[in-house]
Amino acid sequence: MQAWIQVGSPDNFEVLRERNFDVSAFKASRRKQSGEMQPGDRIVYYLTKEVLFGGIVEVTGEMFEDTTDIGLRSKGKPGEDYPFRIDTKPVVIPDKGNYVDVREITDLLEKTRKLGPKKLGIAFRGNLHKISDEDYQQIERLLQERV
Repeated sequence: MQAWIQVGSPDNFEVLRERNFDVSAFKASRRKQSGEMQPGDRIVYYLTKEVLFGGIVEVTGEMFEDTTDIGLRSKGKPGEDYPFRIDTKPVVIPDKGNYVDVREITDLLEKTRKLGPKKLGIAFRGNLHKISDEDYQQIERLLQERV
């Protein structure tokens, strides 16, 4: 199993929640990375602006291309679509308002430890990141505490 962090807006996270997290969608620039995902991989959602981990899904299929509008939007690039998709199912999704504040746990994660809470933007630039098993386990544990 490979663990990933998908960086996206809180609004897009809520769009996926309305779909019961049956799919994750990636920007056109993430074809190669999303194509590496395999069933059993996990995706942690990192919510921009709010600096939160919102939940985790499990990949249940392989990447496919679909340009059907599912409601995801990019504020930085209006009109950008999310053509690369992967079927998923929820693993741990706390209720809205019970997410994990990443600024409070930077010292717990290998990915953020050296940066600290004020430079988290550097750690989460781009739409998709692989993370270590240790970081994944820590994030899953923290999210499970919020359910």
